[in-house]
Amino acid sequence: MAETQWEEKKVKVGDAELTVIEGGSGSPLIVLHEELGPPGITNWHNELARDNRVMIPLHPGFGRTERVEWVSNIRDLAGLYGRVLREQNLVPANIIGFSLGGWIAAEMAACNAAQFRRMVLVTPFGIRPPEGYIADMFQVTAKAYLDASVKDIEGTPEFAKLYGGEPTPEQFEAWEDARAESARIAWQPYMFNPSLGPLLACSDEVKTLIIWGQDDQIAPVSAAAVYQQSIAGSELLVLEGCGHRPEVEQMDTFVEKVRSFLA
Repeated sequence: MAETQWEEKKVKVGDAELTVIEGGSGSPLIVLHEELGPPGITNWHNELARDNRVMIPLHPGFGRTERVEWVSNIRDLAGLYGRVLREQNLVPANIIGFSLGGWIAAEMAACNAAQFRRMVLVTPFGIRPPEGYIADMFQVTAKAYLDASVKDIEGTPEFAKLYGGEPTPEQFEAWEDARAESARIAWQPYMFNPSLGPLLACSDEVKTLIIWGQDDQIAPVSAAAVYQQSIAGSELLVLEGCGHRPEVEQMDTFVEKVRSFLA
C-alpha cells in the first residue's frame, strides 16, 4: 500500500492565516487537535487517510499558526473554524476533535449543526464532569501531563515513539506555546463552558460518536454521559483499560469504529 503523502499549506481567513496539514483522499475529514498541540502524524492519521482527505488545522497561537487576537475563548475559535469551513467550501464536513479540539467541535455544532455531516468527539473537554475534575495541566510539567494521559505507557509503543525520552528544545517550546494559548482561551472556567450542555440540544441533527477511555485521568469519564444526554441520538463508546488517548492506546479498535461511523 502506498504511503500517505502529507503536505503543509496556508489557508487565509480574513486577516488570519492558518497552517493546515493535509493528506489522503476522499471526503474531507477535519481533525482538531488537543491542548498541547498536534502530536505529529501518527498511525491512526495514516489509517484514516486511506479513505478520507484528512485536514489538520493548527490552532491559532499554537506555534506554527500565529495568534488571532480577537479569538479570546473557545466559542470564538469555533466561529473562526466555522468561517474556514464555509469559505473553503467544506460544508457539510466530517469532523473529529480530541480533548480541547473536541470541545471546539462541540461548540461549532452547538452554534451551527448544519455545517457538519458527522462528528466524532474523543475525550472532549467542554462539559464539567459531575464526578471528578479535569486535570490541571498547569500544576505539572507538560511531560508529566502527557504521561498521565495514557493508562499504560510501556504497553503503548506509539506513545513512547511520540513522547518518550527527554523533550527536545523544539518540543518544549511547542508545548509551552500551546499551554500559554490554552490558558488564554480556556482558563476561566477551566476547560469547560457552563452553557455548552444546554446549547448542544440544537445539535441533535448531527450524527455523533463519543469515544472515551474508562480510565481517563485527564477528563473524567463521568462527563461522557452528560455529552451523550446533551446530544440526542449520539452514540457513546467507552473503552476499558484505556486512558485519555484511545486513538493511540487502542488504535485498531479506534480506527475500525471511526471508519465504520464515517462510512
